Amino acid sequence: MRANSRVAYLYILPGFLVFALFVLVPLGHTAWLSLYDWDGITLGTWTGLDNYTEQLADPDVRTAFSHSMVFLFFFAALPVGLGLVLASVLSRFRLRGLGFFRTVIFLPQVVTAVVVGISWRWMYADEGTINQLLSAVGLDGLARAWLGDFTWALPALGLVGTWVMSGLCMVLFLAGISKIDASLYEAARVDGAGPVREFFAVTLPGLKQEMAVGLTLTTIAALRSFDLVYVTTGGGPGNATNVPGFEIYKLAFRQGAVGEACAVAVMLTVLIFTVVLLITRLLREKL
Repeated sequence: MRANSRVAYLYILPGFLVFALFVLVPLGHTAWLSLYDWDGITLGTWTGLDNYTEQLADPDVRTAFSHSMVFLFFFAALPVGLGLVLASVLSRFRLRGLGFFRTVIFLPQVVTAVVVGISWRWMYADEGTINQLLSAVGLDGLARAWLGDFTWALPALGLVGTWVMSGLCMVLFLAGISKIDASLYEAARVDGAGPVREFFAVTLPGLKQEMAVGLTLTTIAALRSFDLVYVTTGGGPGNATNVPGFEIYKLAFRQGAVGEACAVAVMLTVLIFTVVLLITRLLREKL
């Protein structure tokens, strides 16, 4: 048994070395730099935990993290809910052109976030597709400069995240439903279960692992979002769409506060690990 374990570790070793080189070492270096007052060029000065206390007290940083919590709803909760509904409907009813529909829904995952951001920026413009559609159906009063509105800019970006992540969740859940034993559905129908009861009694428990993976991927995407904000609003108007990833960029490359940027990056990493751990524990207990 010990010999087999050694062989198994030897197979894992190359992947672990790559992971350590490109993830663990940079993460440790970032944590080390977060303890210095450093502008990225001159010699840094040891500050200990001062960067953390300063950033935690900064209202811009707190606002950025609160915006990432809003993104959790749009990037994670909504896509998982929509993905479950779409996957359940598509698996229950055999529709013509299902493969094409699945490809179209999943397509945003293939397109880079920069292209997605530029496309939606055009659509959200004053004379963009969104406002033109509203005008076409007689809802001119709802038209606005979506990405320039202090109230609607953040939800507008969140809906882009919903559009991007829903396809991933749907395909993931469709794959999960296909492996559920068909006899469980037959037994539920014999007991008189309707579509809704069948979903909660058979489909949802059978997708426990897929839901954990889907929520993990979408949560990470929500909390580390940067490129979408960068190409659409630049954190504006004001700080209405500022997120931790963009705050790190501003501190490091605009203000030359690399140590403080590293402190925010470490806090963001801890937040991601904590939220993902809570999701895993919650799904393990509830389903």
